Parts: sequence; C-alpha cells; structure tokens
Amino acid sequence: MLVLASALFFGASGVVAKLILNTGLSAFHLAQIRCTAAALFLMIFILFTKPESLKITKNEIPLLVLYGSIGFAIVQAAYYFSIARMPVSIAITLEFTAALWITLYLKMIKKESVKPSMWGAILLSLFGLALLAQIWSGMTLSLAGLIGGFVAAITCAGYYLLGAKLVGTRNSTSLTCYGFIVATFFWSIVQPIWRFPFAILSSKIPLQGISENKSLPGWILILYIALMGTVLPYLLVIIAMKSISASQASVIAMSEPVFSGILAWSILSEHLTLAQLCGGFLVLTGIFIAEKSKPTKIAQIQG
Repeated sequence: MLVLASALFFGASGVVAKLILNTGLSAFHLAQIRCTAAALFLMIFILFTKPESLKITKNEIPLLVLYGSIGFAIVQAAYYFSIARMPVSIAITLEFTAALWITLYLKMIKKESVKPSMWGAILLSLFGLALLAQIWSGMTLSLAGLIGGFVAAITCAGYYLLGAKLVGTRNSTSLTCYGFIVATFFWSIVQPIWRFPFAILSSKIPLQGISENKSLPGWILILYIALMGTVLPYLLVIIAMKSISASQASVIAMSEPVFSGILAWSILSEHLTLAQLCGGFLVLTGIFIAEKSKPTKIAQIQG
C-alpha cells in the first residue's frame, strides 16, 4: 500500500508539472526548482534523523557529481521536456523503459549474460512503443517529445547503473539527497538562480478538468511537486522496503503510468486511442519481465 501510494503521488506530480509547464515555464527551470526544493527538504530530514550519513569520501565525489548531474538534473529536465509535448502517461511509460536500456548495456558493453526472457521483453516493449507512437499514421506523437522521453529513459538507466556503484557505501536516503544537491549546483551553473522567473511563484495557474475555472498560486503547485511529488513518495518507498524486497517494490511501482494516465484523463482531458492503450499495456508487460530479471544491485538502488 505504501508503494502504491508512492506511485500515486509520483504520477500526480507529472500532471501538476504539466499545469505549470502550460504557463510557459521551461522544463529546465521546473527541473531546477524541483531539485533545489527537494534537496532542501531531504537535507533537513536527514539532519534531524541521521546526520552522520551525510559524510562522504574523496573517492565518492566524482561518482556523486556524475550521479546527480545525469540521474537527477538531466533525467528530470528531459521528462518535463517530454510531458510538455505529449501525454503524461506516455512520457512516464517511455521513462520506465530504462530497465530495457540497462539490459542492452549489460549485454552489449559489459558482456554479461542475459536471460532469454529479456529479449522477449524488449521486443514486446518495442512493439508496444510502436502502437503508442502510432507509426502507421506517420507518428501522431511529437518527435521532440519522443526524443525527450527516450533521453529521460537512457539517463534514468545511467542513474541506476551509477547508483549501483554507490549504494554499497551509503544508504539510499543520503544518496538521493546528494543527487538532488549535485543537481541543484548543476542547474545553478547552467542557468544561474537569479535568472529564474520568480514571477511564476505568485502567478495564478489555472486548473483543468473537475477544477476548471479555478486556479492556484504557482508556489503551491511547485511546493506540491517538491514535497508531495518527490520527497514524500520517496520516503514512503523507503519505509515500505522494510517489509518487501526491492524487486517487489519496483514491480508495484509500475502502477505509476496507470495512475498518471487516469489523472491526466480526468484533470488534463488527455485521451489515448485504443491502440495506444494496448501499446502502453505491452510496454508495461515488457518492463515487468525486465524488472523481474534485473540485477540485484540495480534493484537495490531502484528500491
């Protein structure tokens, strides 16, 4: 139940993010403020619970910098770039294909053995992606959005692979905190904080669906993404991991695209065709098979 609640909060954050992106705020600025706020909340949480876990060694620094830059800054920016141009549920499904890219990396680059079922999972997911994109109609989805989704998936795979190297030396909570801290510094260099359009915080952002004709200040929606859509669901998974395995948690977390699709349908009026729904189901089925065969260390960092 905790992992399902986490998936629901993560899924809802994508819908809220799209409401903000509809105002014209760039995907990169949204990723920047989310990382900054999440780093602040997680830092406070760790300082009050287990401050000693924040100690790092010199050898960890290069990997942490790479981990935070790729696995947090770029992943989130690519995901937001994608949902600004395509349905939220499809963007999340694309990001979830990270498990498939990990498999290809382990087989092609690391020359590790891969279970035969994994190749079936990849083919199944590719067929599902073809249905999602409706390639027989000349690609009904935004090409830029698809590229953003695949960049999010590939960098998310990098997040798991880099995390697998770091998870043995520190707990996942402090590791995630440092990921957001590095991402915050990354964005501070790429786009200095004084260039951030702070007017969005006080702007009234119109809602849609069941709350049409209503609006909320930007700071409330951004606070929701940082706290309820990032920190809280992550901590829910951490608590859940005391009772279930990482592999179980990762499979249950696959409900996130389903939740996001339902919420996007009711709030953003995003509709998918029957073929796209079938495609999404096939992609998730393929990811499910991949998750069940995921290497132990990768499963640990995902959990």
